[in-house]
Amino acid sequence: MTEISRLPGPVMDLWEWQYQGACRQTGDEVFFHPEGERGSNRRRRDEAAKAVCASCPVMELCREHALRVREPYGVWGGLTEDERTAILTERDRQALSRVG
Repeated sequence: MTEISRLPGPVMDLWEWQYQGACRQTGDEVFFHPEGERGSNRRRRDEAAKAVCASCPVMELCREHALRVREPYGVWGGLTEDERTAILTERDRQALSRVG
């Protein structure tokens, strides 16, 4: 008989948390910047996205998902692209120091 205990659960189990996201009530334009957006406009949009995230019941799951898949765009789990890059760079640096 085939051993199935190590197989991942149904795909729905992996993504169901997204249905609870506070972002579902807000347009994508709040979380993803238009091309060329810089300075105070970008900061204000990022702050608005983070405010939505701050009230979200699945913020931590969203954040960990974005870090795990190395999501390159938008605000996820209350973190901007640059903030996620900084966290991942530090994690990579720490992992390398443990190996080397």
